[in-house]
This record gives sequence, structure tokens and C-alpha cells, in this order.
Amino acid sequence: VQLQASGGGLVQSGDSLRLSCEASGRAPNSCYMGWFRQAPGKEREFVAAISANAYIPYYADNVKGRFTISRDNAENMVYLHMSSLKPEDTALYYCAAGYSSVKINFTSLRAYPYWGQGTLVTVSS
Repeated sequence: VQLQASGGGLVQSGDSLRLSCEASGRAPNSCYMGWFRQAPGKEREFVAAISANAYIPYYADNVKGRFTISRDNAENMVYLHMSSLKPEDTALYYCAAGYSSVKINFTSLRAYPYWGQGTLVTVSS
């Protein structure tokens, strides 16, 4: 699976932004998809994920209620709608994907063998 993330930019605190991730290659609609982010000097962290078929969303506590993950399997797209953005949301955002027929930990980086390039989100105060 190849992933192409886009939609990052410079916004002000309180603004909204939508990130997009286009998936291509082998059966992208069968993948579970995730968004991770990495701020300067920090480790990459889980943001949100969505299951392949039931579209069940999962969120990190620090974005719950502000971010929404969605997918459009007809277009092979996954989105991350971000609202009420804060300066601490500033990071390089990555989309990731994986296949599994068993229950996995969606919050773990190890669950995702496929990664796109990052898209930079900068939130000014």
C-alpha cells in the first residue's frame, strides 16, 4: 500500500484543518488506517485510527472531541478533521496503514507496516 498525505499548513489557535491521505496499491480498502504525529524533539505518537470494515474510530485522549477520523473507501481516502487546534498540535502528521485478521492495538506504531510521508501542521498562538 502506498500512502500520500496532504493538507497541512499554518493556522492559528482555534482554527480547523483537514488532512487527507490517499491510499493506493493492494486492496487499500481492506486496511485499517491511522494518523500519527511527531513534534520536534519528541517521539511519534498515536492520534487516531479507523478500522477497515466497520469504520470504528479510535482517538488519543488529547485529541478526543476535537479531531475526527473518517474514510471514504470509494475514493480510497482517509481524512483527519482537526478543530479547536492548539499550539501543542504542531507536528508532522503521518498516515499509516496495515492489514490484520486478528485484534490489534491500533495505537501502536508497530501495528502499521505502511507509512506515508508527513504533512506539517503548524498552529500559532
